[in-house]
Amino acid sequence: MSKPLSFRKKLLAPALLLSAAIVMAQDKPDLSVINRIKAESLANSKVMDTMFYLTDVYGPRLTNSPNHYAAGEWAMKRLEEYGLVNVHLEKWGPFGRGWSNKYYEGHMVEPRYASLNGIPLAWTSGTGGSITGEPMLAVIQSEADMEKFKGKLKGKIVMSSAARDLPFPTTADGKRYTDSDLSAEAEAPEPGATTRYGGPALAPGQQRPAMSREEMMRFRDKLPQFWKDEGVLLVLSESRGEGGTIFAQSGGSYDPKKPVAVPGVVLMPEQYNRIARLLDHKIPVKLEFNIDNDIDESHPDCFNVIGEIPGTGKHKDEIVMLGAHFDSWHGGTGATDNGAGSAVMMEAVRVLKAANLTLDRTVRIALWGGEEEGLLGSRAYVKERFADRETMKLTAEHAKLSGYFNYDNGTGKVRGVYLQGNDMMRPIFAAWLEPFKDMGASTISIRNTGGTDHLSFDGVGLPGFQFIQDPMDYDTRTHHSNMDVYDRIQAGDLMQASTIIASFVYNTANRAEMLPRKPLPKPQPEHPAPTPATPASATSTAGSGR
Repeated sequence: MSKPLSFRKKLLAPALLLSAAIVMAQDKPDLSVINRIKAESLANSKVMDTMFYLTDVYGPRLTNSPNHYAAGEWAMKRLEEYGLVNVHLEKWGPFGRGWSNKYYEGHMVEPRYASLNGIPLAWTSGTGGSITGEPMLAVIQSEADMEKFKGKLKGKIVMSSAARDLPFPTTADGKRYTDSDLSAEAEAPEPGATTRYGGPALAPGQQRPAMSREEMMRFRDKLPQFWKDEGVLLVLSESRGEGGTIFAQSGGSYDPKKPVAVPGVVLMPEQYNRIARLLDHKIPVKLEFNIDNDIDESHPDCFNVIGEIPGTGKHKDEIVMLGAHFDSWHGGTGATDNGAGSAVMMEAVRVLKAANLTLDRTVRIALWGGEEEGLLGSRAYVKERFADRETMKLTAEHAKLSGYFNYDNGTGKVRGVYLQGNDMMRPIFAAWLEPFKDMGASTISIRNTGGTDHLSFDGVGLPGFQFIQDPMDYDTRTHHSNMDVYDRIQAGDLMQASTIIASFVYNTANRAEMLPRKPLPKPQPEHPAPTPATPASATSTAGSGR
């Protein structure tokens, strides 16, 4: 006969407390090591020097562009200088076209002259010299809209999005998390608060898009050919930013099997709205553009930057990984997204080497390419090295990876860590964060932040984690914009982050056991991220990484 439930609970509670105490004791950090890490990371930091080279010298780093490759070569040499071994550019692919903007100028020449602040959209063609044309509003969101404008756009500069009201800003662009913000972040989400794909539930009265995701992808594939067939000179879109901030991504496809898109430019919204108002008042407008874009299809494969600090203990054949995405968009110089993450991870391995710390397991850094196009570099790496997420066929190395740590949410300091649904990690991370409470890092959240490379690991059942970071002005001002530059980086934040991450990597490398894992997920049929093919995508971040 079983004991009453209340009796069993009384017996169970001490056992759970004892289990947690054992875990805490095993994972209690060596404070002498933490002190050595802090001393090297805070007193001798090289993180802002790395930021300078990644942004001012080699930025931006659009996937597969000349700058991307030059930055990769530089990072490889710098990691070798830090003492890492097996440093190389590891090829993956195919990716597709390389693209870079060589020259841009835009003007309104009638009814009055004005210089136009814009950014050419990635993977669109140049103008082949100076072109002049009349703008025409043609918002095309369906095949029915195509029919409506068929035969009316030849020689026109198409304004592809409606003008929008710009409400007066009454809040700051950036912020740090308050205690109440972090308390809310630490709370588990309400059950059922997300869709099956992890997106937000619909707000009251909100309707789902008329087209499915697959229908939208097919429509976006047709639109570039429509612009070409209609003889459009150039496609303009309006940035979602304001006050001089311009958000720009792609206006064409990097897939060489698809046509090269007509020239595309995203304009500062205040100027876009001026043109739209002039047209609304029937006042003739003429615009002039001269854009030189270079498209290269000679090397479709891309790369990840890989390097190692070999372990020297009995678990040296096991691996701890840390990483960040190395690619960026092209409007700024790729500072907060994600030069910051790359610089922090490079600094973390530099600190581990400079502090002369003994590592049981091998530490491997990876700087990913193609993240902005759908986590392509990390997914390719995980598929080759660890498991195919579509079939869940595992390699032998799958059992050898203890964990992966990622940094990709701007310049904000680390405030804690997301558990990615792995409750078994809670007492471990609590112990590891204890020495950093005075640096503002103590929050543990069962939640997950999506859209970045830790998902490639978690998707095949490997422990993959992203840190909680202060939001700063990442989503409001710098993310994929012309303001994503060195000056938006906060040096103290990156120093704090590299200190904490170096300690997490050290603790993982020297833990008696590998990090606990969740059950293996079921096979996941591939749902490829769409390659944006319309200027409308210049203002969207959905599905394209962080």
